[in-house]
Amino acid sequence: MTQDTVEFIHRFEPGADAARPLLLLHGTGGNETDLLPLGRMVAPGAALLAPRGPVTENGMPRFFRRVAEGVFDEADLRRRTGDLAAFVAAARERYGLGAPLALGFSNGANIAASLLLWPETLAGAVLIRPMVPFAEPPAADLAGRPVLILSGAMDPIVPVENARRLAAQLTASGATVEHRILPAGHGLSQAEVSVAAGWLQTAALRSAA
Repeated sequence: MTQDTVEFIHRFEPGADAARPLLLLHGTGGNETDLLPLGRMVAPGAALLAPRGPVTENGMPRFFRRVAEGVFDEADLRRRTGDLAAFVAAARERYGLGAPLALGFSNGANIAASLLLWPETLAGAVLIRPMVPFAEPPAADLAGRPVLILSGAMDPIVPVENARRLAAQLTASGATVEHRILPAGHGLSQAEVSVAAGWLQTAALRSAA
């Protein structure tokens, strides 16, 4: 059932694995239901928490504002990341969840990358078509947190080099980063399912054990 409590409209689906839930973060124009099928496929049995972005751009939900394509309003991003971190903390208490792994696409991947820099909010992340969120990233100790970045070699929106910079920034903060470049554009492809599922079953879940 869709909930509008804890300040974000969201969907929560209980799962056998509440200790390591997935936080599903949609792209521009999506909503709280968009990534539920992907979440079920890549992490069967995991509890799923999927908020709707609170910002609208031309009627399309997003998680934070931008000045132009690929140019973020960094002040708004910082504020919205804090709001999302507070939502995650409240949802964990309400639903009895462990620290989630984020699975974000595009705009959702960008705020997930920002949320990684918020202390103790995420156990790790799968970032699909992300960009560097901050020109000057805040200092953070990610201490081996697992991160998978999935870029599209033919992505017209996010250059692979931008994702490489993000991978380097997260690695410098201590994260264990795997960056895969897929033969895809900006949209989700079937490759995401198999790659993310395999990664979650090995790197992420093993490190959480």
